[in-house]
Amino acid sequence: MTQSRFPLILIAVTSVLIALVSFRFLLLGMALAFPDMPGHINNHLTAFTLHVTAAPLALVLGTLQFFPKLRARRPSLHRWTGRLYGVAILTAGLSGIVIALNAKGGAIASTGFTLLSILWITFTANAIRLAMAGRITEHRRWMLRSFALTFAAVTLRLYIPMFMVGGLDYTAASIYLAWICWVPNLVFMEWWLRR
Repeated sequence: MTQSRFPLILIAVTSVLIALVSFRFLLLGMALAFPDMPGHINNHLTAFTLHVTAAPLALVLGTLQFFPKLRARRPSLHRWTGRLYGVAILTAGLSGIVIALNAKGGAIASTGFTLLSILWITFTANAIRLAMAGRITEHRRWMLRSFALTFAAVTLRLYIPMFMVGGLDYTAASIYLAWICWVPNLVFMEWWLRR
């Protein structure tokens, strides 16, 4: 494996692993799979179920778009997975707003997670619009921004244990997690795109 491909492989592996772990509710049920989320499960079960189903799907579908040989060999597969990615983000983003408005961390957490969902939908919609207009270079740039926000599912889960070790439960940590799970991803992507 070349050094230049290592980050791509790392992103793909972590994305698929987080997606698989996220689908644990299929075996365990909602209450056992998400013990820290009883409020969402009891009060917003439909939105929560849509979110925890569509977001991991977006993570896997988004990862598939990063392999140029797959895009070149199977352009129709790229288009269809891209469409499904867009639907998954629309579903996960809209349900994410419902969940975010009721975030355990109060207004700060709610604002961070709501803004993430709004930008996620907006960036993805813009990328799809550009693809439909044949502006492929711009489409790719906006899809990279979209995936930076999709990857928040991974970075969120990387940060959670750090807060737990520091003695904060999820509610206390969520005021930070609501922002650091996605803002650094987006800043990095902007830096990378402008290099």
